[in-house]
Amino acid sequence: MRNTLGDLNNHLFAQLERLSDEDIKGEELKEEINRSKAMMGVAKNIIDNGSLVLESQKFIDDRFNNEELPKMLDGGKNV
Repeated sequence: MRNTLGDLNNHLFAQLERLSDEDIKGEELKEEINRSKAMMGVAKNIIDNGSLVLESQKFIDDRFNNEELPKMLDGGKNV
């Protein structure tokens, strides 16, 4: 299993294609809608985590310039 944002993007577009299939109706459509909602929630968390990592790195780069980091941000290096 690969875990990249590109893979996430591919999964989301594949789900969009399943939702746009006009042959899906009734219970099958409800299942796809529920699957889409679940995927959307997981995708949002993945994207939020990526954004947090990016913002943390920007903060570290801008603020600390190789100084000692707070324990919460140092990834276990400052034990």
